[in-house]
Order: sequence, then C-alpha cells, then structure tokens
Amino acid sequence: MTDTPKSRRVSITQMPRMIRRTELRRIVPLADSTIYELEQSGGFPRRFSLTPRCVVWDLSEVEAWIEERRQTSKEGRIITAPSPDVRKRRSRPVKRPRLTKV
Repeated sequence: MTDTPKSRRVSITQMPRMIRRTELRRIVPLADSTIYELEQSGGFPRRFSLTPRCVVWDLSEVEAWIEERRQTSKEGRIITAPSPDVRKRRSRPVKRPRLTKV
C-alpha cells in the first residue's frame, strides 16, 4: 500500500456534505414543485446528479440560502401574499356580526 502525498490528501471534514431529497424536505419545508421552480429561476441552490437515479444538494449552499432568506425577511424585503378575503368564500362565508341592543 502506498501513501498518497500530503498535498493530495483530503480530510473527510473538508469535503462538502451532500443531502438527498428526504433530508432537504426536513430542512426546507417547501413542496418539491416550489423548490424546482426556485431552482429554475436561480432562487435556490441547484441539485446535481450523483448517479442517474440520485440527485443531491450541497448542504452548505442550502444553509447559505436559508441564512440569506432570514436576513431578507428581517430587513422586510420579502413581499408576502395578501390575506384572502374570507367574505368571498363560497362555503362558510364569514358574516358580519349583528349589532344587538342592550
């Protein structure tokens, strides 16, 4: 057995950690379709294939994306969806409360 030169040795702790879809779902609570759309628009780290049937994400890129979203949210730069008008519901519409005489 021959030793590899020190310059070619790579510590396992220095290698980037890859995560599969199941672990990504635990970290990022978004639907697969949402993640795919964000990837296509450049708003989420891109997946890559290890094998024809195994795709992974770089954990450090996902963590950096989460931190970026956290900072953006703190600064108030994320536009949230407006609340729905519950009075326009077809089932169980919210009615105005009746004024009662006391």
